[in-house]
Amino acid sequence: MATIEDFMKLDIRVGTIIEAKIFKKAIHPAYQLKIDFGKEIGIKKSSAQITTLYNSDELIGKQVLAVVNFPPRQIANFISEVLVLGTYSQDGVSLIIPDKKVQNGDKLG
Repeated sequence: MATIEDFMKLDIRVGTIIEAKIFKKAIHPAYQLKIDFGKEIGIKKSSAQITTLYNSDELIGKQVLAVVNFPPRQIANFISEVLVLGTYSQDGVSLIIPDKKVQNGDKLG
C-alpha cells in the first residue's frame, strides 16, 4: 500500500500543450508534446500514447496534468521529461485535465 507521504513526493502540475506532433520512431503510436508549465518549470517534452482519442490539432492549447519530478526517460531518439496523466479507457487513453482554465504550473494538492 502507498502512503500519503509517497503521494506527496509526486510533483503534479498543470501545463498547456504548445506543440504536438506524431512520434514516428515510437514502437506504439504516440505524440511528441511540448508543454508549458509556467516560469518556475518552463517548457518540457513528453511522449504520450494518446493518438486514439486525440488528434494533434485539438491538443494545442489543452491544459493537462503531468508528473514533473520523474527522471527523464529516453524513448527511441526522444527524451521524455514529464509524465502526462491519463486513464486507460475502453477506447484509449483519456487525458486528465482541469475542468476550468488555471495557471500553468499550478500544483495538484
